Amino acid sequence: MARRRNRAGVFESAPGGGAAITLDEVEISILRSLAVQLLELVGPGDAAGADDDPLAQLFAEGPSKPPDDPALARLFPDAYEDSEDASEFRRFTENDLRARKREDALSMIRVLDSGGPRLTLTPEDSRHWLGALNDLRLTLGTRLEVSDDEGSELFHLPDSDPRKPLVMAYLWLGGLQETLVETLMG
Repeated sequence: MARRRNRAGVFESAPGGGAAITLDEVEISILRSLAVQLLELVGPGDAAGADDDPLAQLFAEGPSKPPDDPALARLFPDAYEDSEDASEFRRFTENDLRARKREDALSMIRVLDSGGPRLTLTPEDSRHWLGALNDLRLTLGTRLEVSDDEGSELFHLPDSDPRKPLVMAYLWLGGLQETLVETLMG
């Protein structure tokens, strides 16, 4: 069965192994705004270290404690149950994780700023978008306190509930993520 071309809001295969999607101006604006907010949440990184020795950058130590913000704690969870092991692991990995999350969000912004409504992602852009979409969903899900038990309640909120736009964004991002995965796997 042949796929329909140019379906709005659904990723499709693009030449060279990437993906393409048609988004309207509002959707582009929402995604861009969310990606910028993600950049602000993750933080700017260590700009002072840009000129440092690459070997020193490789061994730069990061934070040893989990973030206080629940969304950041979800994006940068402890890798070990033992707090000492978790602290050591975090010190040597969190800076790289933050850099990757920033690059994912920046890649999304670059593609969104390239002009639409038809956006074409390279295979590398697609990987960055998967990361950014996942991070955005984790962040929104944490802010909404989504869990397997509570999710169904959130999906039936009245329009007057102030959480409704965030729930709609959460669901929409999930749909984008799902069609991007399906496109790249298919």
